Amino acid sequence: MGIDSLPSEQRAIDMHAHQPTSEFLHDAGGQMMQDAADRFGADLETDTYENMIEEYREAGVRRAVLLGWDAETNTGNPPVPNDYVADIRDEYDDFFVGFGSVDPLKDDCVEEAIRCVEDLDLSGFKFQQIAQGFDPSDSEHEELWATIEDLGVPVVFHGGNSTLGACSPGGRGLKVKYGNPMLIDDVAANHPDLQILIAHPAYPWEKEQLAICQQKGNVYMDLSGWMPRYIDEQVLHYAKTLLSDKVMFGTDYPMLEPESWLEQFAKLDFDEEVQRKILWENAEAFLGL
Repeated sequence: MGIDSLPSEQRAIDMHAHQPTSEFLHDAGGQMMQDAADRFGADLETDTYENMIEEYREAGVRRAVLLGWDAETNTGNPPVPNDYVADIRDEYDDFFVGFGSVDPLKDDCVEEAIRCVEDLDLSGFKFQQIAQGFDPSDSEHEELWATIEDLGVPVVFHGGNSTLGACSPGGRGLKVKYGNPMLIDDVAANHPDLQILIAHPAYPWEKEQLAICQQKGNVYMDLSGWMPRYIDEQVLHYAKTLLSDKVMFGTDYPMLEPESWLEQFAKLDFDEEVQRKILWENAEAFLGL
C-alpha cells in the first residue's frame, strides 16, 4: 500500500524517539536518567525494537525519528554510537529515520558529523545542550554548524528545561540555561540554510520559542516531552493558527507513549487540516519524505 493511500489514522510521524534499550536508558542516561525516572515515578525497564514498533503501529504511527546521543565529555557517560543508530535504522528501514549525535566538545565533532551523513547515511543530528554542556551560540561551534549546513541535513536542538538530574544535588552539574531557545536564534540567523527543529515546548521559555519560530523561516518546533493537556495554552493557540505549518508531533519515547499522547491530542479541538499538518505533513516536508 502506498503512503498516499494510507488512512489518516495510520500516517503520523513521531519526530522524537529514543532507544528503549540499555544503550540509551542505562549507559548514556546513567544516574541523571535515573534521577528523572525517580522524580516522575517512571521506570527504566528496557524493551525490544519489535515491541516498540508494534506499539507505534497500534497507535497509528507510520515512522519515527530515532535519535543518537553523545554527551560523553560533559557527563562521562558513553554515547549511543552513531553506527548503532544506523544499524537499527537499516534493520527497520521502513519505520525508523536515523539522526546521529556528535559531542560539540570533542575535537573530532566536525569529522564525525561528516561521517554520519556521508558514510552512515543518517538523516540529521540531535543536540541536547543541557546534557552536552554547551552554548550553541558560542563562536567555537561555528564550524560544526557550517559543516552541517553544507551537508544539507536538519538538526534537532533541545528546548527548555530538562528532567535529567531532577532534584539531585546540583542537578548533577547540568545547567538549565543551555536550554534557552534564544541561544538557537543566533545559529538560525547565521546559518539560514540550516533547517532547525526545537524539540519540546521550551518551558519556561515558550514565548521566546514561539517568537523565534515565527521570525526565522528555518526554525520549527515539536510538541514532544509533554502530554498535550499540560502544554502551554499559548503554544497550542499558535500551533492552531500562525505556526500551524511549523509545529510537529513528537513523544520523547519511551518516556511518553504514542497512544496516550495521540488520544489526548485528539481532544484539543484542532481542526482536521491542522491535525494533518502537525501529525505528518509538516514532518514529511521537514524530513524530505
